[in-house]
Formats: sequence, C-alpha cells, structure tokens
Amino acid sequence: MDYKILIADDEPEIRNLLRLYLENENYHVIEAEDGQRALDLLRAEQPALCILDIMMPKIDGYTATRVIRSTNRQDAKAIPIIAMTANAFEEDRKKALAKGMNGHIAKPIDAQILYEVLDKLAKEQQ
Repeated sequence: MDYKILIADDEPEIRNLLRLYLENENYHVIEAEDGQRALDLLRAEQPALCILDIMMPKIDGYTATRVIRSTNRQDAKAIPIIAMTANAFEEDRKKALAKGMNGHIAKPIDAQILYEVLDKLAKEQQ
C-alpha cells in the first residue's frame, strides 16, 4: 500500500510506536519532530493523512492544522488530520474538531483505537 501517513510528535518514542503500529498495517510512514517540519514534509511528500501532536515545538498541532487548511494544496480542506494529545477528555476532542481536525486519539496510544479512527476516516473519504 502506498498510503502515506505523516506523524508529527516531538517525542521519538511516540513516533516509533506509531510507526510500528502503522507499518504493521502496511501504511507508509513519514515522521516529523515538530510542527514546522510537518508542514515542510506535507508539501514535499503529499501524505494522504496526518497525525499531529497538539503540543509540539515551533508550531503546535492546532496552528499546523490551520496552516494546512489554508494552503493552496488541492485537498487542503479534505485531508484527514488526527489530533494526538495526552488530554483525553470530551472537551479536548471537541476542541480538536472545532480547530479543523477530523479525529482525536489520546496518549498513550491504543493500537485498536488508532485503527478504528483510521477506518472511520477511510470510510468518510469514500
């Protein structure tokens, strides 16, 4: 599968875990250590989906989402963006959706929940 997923998190352990989960499902993974690098890779690699940590150095996940949604990229309004945060309350999920994200996963990452969110977003794209 050549479905590229961009993961952006300043914690290498989180990126490694996500990469393992995603590669296990045959996704192609691109990694960024901060929001600025995520935006650079988004332009260069054209991923089909982004998983962005909310609290990153340089550019946080909310700001990165706003920038992505305002670019002239053909799918800027439609590319699925998943918020990733240690804040797992319902108000955190609602805030992520209000900021233009399409889904929310909490840390520590539960592989089953990650796969469920990916499946839901894939069905919405069809």
